[in-house]
Amino acid sequence: MTYTTLVSATELQSLVASGAPLMVFDCSFDLTQPSAGAQQYADAHIPGAIYANLDTDLSALHGAPGATGTVTAHEADEPASGGRHPLPSRERFAIWLSSVGFANGMQAVVYDRNGANYCGRLWWMLKWAGHDAVAVLDGGLQAWQAGGGAVASGAEPARFQSNFELRPPLRQLASAADVLAALQQPGQTLIDARGAPRYRGEVEPLDPVAGHIPGALNRPFGDNIGADGRFKPADMLRTEFEALLAGRNASTVVHQCGSGVSALPNMLAMEVAGLGKTTLFAGSWSEWCSDPSRPVERG
Repeated sequence: MTYTTLVSATELQSLVASGAPLMVFDCSFDLTQPSAGAQQYADAHIPGAIYANLDTDLSALHGAPGATGTVTAHEADEPASGGRHPLPSRERFAIWLSSVGFANGMQAVVYDRNGANYCGRLWWMLKWAGHDAVAVLDGGLQAWQAGGGAVASGAEPARFQSNFELRPPLRQLASAADVLAALQQPGQTLIDARGAPRYRGEVEPLDPVAGHIPGALNRPFGDNIGADGRFKPADMLRTEFEALLAGRNASTVVHQCGSGVSALPNMLAMEVAGLGKTTLFAGSWSEWCSDPSRPVERG
């Protein structure tokens, strides 16, 4: 069975036991302490899991080994978005997946210990690379441990390199120019996943300008998670998103946040709710506000 949105701890245990081609990724991170996620992984992770670092593996922030094959280093290193966590190119991402041994025939399961804030990035990036068999572990490492799942510490043995092949994207990426061109038009509905005080422009701890993109609706990403640490039931999510959209077509939604990371729990929640595929503005507020000619709204 292929999992494409959420997978429970029990289902993951069954997948592991079945011996099906599988790779698990730990995406734990802390924006205020970038080294904390790797330390948390070293302390405890699902046995066999690969650590995926937001800064060095899932963003184009740092240098990486030279490209191989038919992809030139220039092509591979050109970021696919702006903002504080620019997306690496699809080619660079495929090189990283190959380097950790991930192959097209595998089921991917991604998790963190941060309320699905960071693992959604890898979930979306795999879809963007054309790989549908990727799911978020519902409830993260906490749910795995609560269900009796074992944990390992330290480093995992290195894996043989694979040859992950890019396929046509399964999710769409919007640029700042795309968002600006459709601003406040019926064909685009922006949903901002940041906390309400940041959305309103009352505080801004990370970016040089406070506020939000004009016309954007606000749904903090944590609103998708219930008291048990798991995503809310599908019917509840659907009711909440339909209330937020207030008659707008779900297919027009473009998700954004501060740097294109915490927007993704909203996208995943909409898919769990049966509202279909939507689009990501990965550069998000950090890219938008970097150009003073782009309009800003507060309140």
